[in-house]
Amino acid sequence: MKTKLIIGALSLVLLSMNACQKLSVSPSDAITGESLVSTKAGLKNALNGAYALFKDHVTFNGNDDQNNMYLRQFFQLSDFASDDIVCGQITEDPLFYSFSLSHSPTQANTRYFWYVSYKIITGVNTVIEAVEKKGDMDAETQQLLGECYFLRAFCHFNLVRFFGKPYTVDPNGLGVIIRQSTSEPGKKKRATVKEVYDAVIADAKTAADLMTQPRGVQYASKEAAWALLSRVHLYKDENEDAIDYANKVINSGRFSLETKDSYPKLFANATSGSETIFCVAFTDKEDYGKFGSIASMIYSDGNSGWGEEFASSSLRELMSQHPQDVRWSYIVPALDDNANVQKKNGIEVYYITKFSFQDGSPNLSSPIMFRLAEMYLNRAEAQAKLTHTKEALNDVDKIRENRGLENELYNEVLPSGKTALDVVLEEKRIEMAFEGHRAFDVYRNKRTMDRTYWGYHIPGLKETDVDLSKKPTGYANLTVNYTNPRIIYYLPIDEILSNGEAKQND
Repeated sequence: MKTKLIIGALSLVLLSMNACQKLSVSPSDAITGESLVSTKAGLKNALNGAYALFKDHVTFNGNDDQNNMYLRQFFQLSDFASDDIVCGQITEDPLFYSFSLSHSPTQANTRYFWYVSYKIITGVNTVIEAVEKKGDMDAETQQLLGECYFLRAFCHFNLVRFFGKPYTVDPNGLGVIIRQSTSEPGKKKRATVKEVYDAVIADAKTAADLMTQPRGVQYASKEAAWALLSRVHLYKDENEDAIDYANKVINSGRFSLETKDSYPKLFANATSGSETIFCVAFTDKEDYGKFGSIASMIYSDGNSGWGEEFASSSLRELMSQHPQDVRWSYIVPALDDNANVQKKNGIEVYYITKFSFQDGSPNLSSPIMFRLAEMYLNRAEAQAKLTHTKEALNDVDKIRENRGLENELYNEVLPSGKTALDVVLEEKRIEMAFEGHRAFDVYRNKRTMDRTYWGYHIPGLKETDVDLSKKPTGYANLTVNYTNPRIIYYLPIDEILSNGEAKQND
């Protein structure tokens, strides 16, 4: 598929993320930073180019690969490494490394994700420098500038989550390369995890201060910056700050939780959803179909996708306590003619539809990056860690009463044998399933990922080994501790070869 480019994207696509990187990126001096911001239209087009890179298929290292798309890789690198999704077969697709933990510096998905992340960062750096050099900014220009700071913070944060250890595990460990200027040398050392988090927080705060004219949920906003800050502070165990920023979003009055009636339609109608804070908006012209969409690996209507990864039995067992929970609507069993759940290589086929059915298409959606439910759950987790149990349970109940569980509330009483944090993390696992949170939530809380269920994350598994009447035993990869070095990915080989200052992960 040919890369789609809009006018503004051109300036970003032609910019290298690294002046010394040995990649096929055509240089251009036809467009300068000053020309980008000479008009409001030019500035908006340049910024639209940055947003487009989240969803476009971008030529990487001279190759056009329909599997390559920032968001597709983001969700696969995060969710496929969790206990929410099970792999239904062995595959040569690099997504398999997230299941098997057989990571490599040469794997295509991390190389592409790194490349496009820094391409976005370089592009917004160009705009930031040009706008700030020009000076004399009105509110509209400040809004657009703030969006640039937000995108830079968001990309740096995503990078450090994949390539650096959790802050709570090793804040002084190696993070990623911070790039905040187009004049920086190509060869640059990795910052520490703490330094990256500090840079993200500073950028997000600047973004929030600048943005006063929201342009719609498909663009960054003050509330999106606050939501990012709530998430970042939660990841740092800075619980009071996580609560403060969650409160800012909740109390803004701009969003409301979907009800049990409207929630099943939220993800197919993300741009108009009442709890969407920020999403990446796809149009019907950006329906990538079976090749290169987010949905095609986790859903198929028979020929719309590959449908090789499914909702795990672990997640379904947790959810089975409440069959009336409307969140089941995004988990769809594939049934045979006798109404039995089909199996693929011995694994039950439960498709996932959170990235399907925008405009009725099985492969089209506008993935939500931040939404109001997360803010309640961020606040609940922070309250639990501050031993404010009643407050934490009240926030969890706020979610449950809008998901069909109004008769199954905690009412400020902890279940026997569980902590408040247990309750919050279980609720978040169900509420935010398949949205890129689960693995990060487990490891930053220094817990162990339990994947003791049948699936092809198990090395050497054969279909004849699978016995769904019991749990697997004696295999590798059934549990993953937060100290395992493969909870993060290797830096891409491109960066290591071109940047002698960048040290590889162990």
